[in-house]
Amino acid sequence: MKDSSILRLIEQFQLSPHPEGGWYREVIRSDLTVKRSDGHQRNAITGIFFLLGKDDKSCWHCVDGADEIWIHLQGAPLSLWRLDPISNEIVRLTLDAAQPMQMIPAGCWQAACSQGAYTLVSCCVGPGFDFEDFKMLRNIPKQCWPEKALRELI
Repeated sequence: MKDSSILRLIEQFQLSPHPEGGWYREVIRSDLTVKRSDGHQRNAITGIFFLLGKDDKSCWHCVDGADEIWIHLQGAPLSLWRLDPISNEIVRLTLDAAQPMQMIPAGCWQAACSQGAYTLVSCCVGPGFDFEDFKMLRNIPKQCWPEKALRELI
């Protein structure tokens, strides 16, 4: 059973389950389109509300061809991990009132979880998000998993 504050936020923001975990709703999709260096056309920018409760996790995922900016809106601090696919270096970032914004570069693996009862963030992707560019670590062969990927976030 979800906490009442989480249920209230899900209802308030009309959130739906996200494939990586947690709850989301797209709220911004630019009418402007851009052509990425790989030739794909995308909206210039997209933005979502994204909610993680204490028992939720944003499992390891990657957005190819677009940077993602995470912005803390309310609730507990958020732990955000970035794993570079080339160097295999992992960095743990924190989003909170003191450091409310972080960016995950295109092509990096990322995962997140709330440090408390819940965390509400906004995630903005540019060029805009398309599920065609989205991959989950758990959906690729285990022998291809980065060795430093925290297993509890898969």
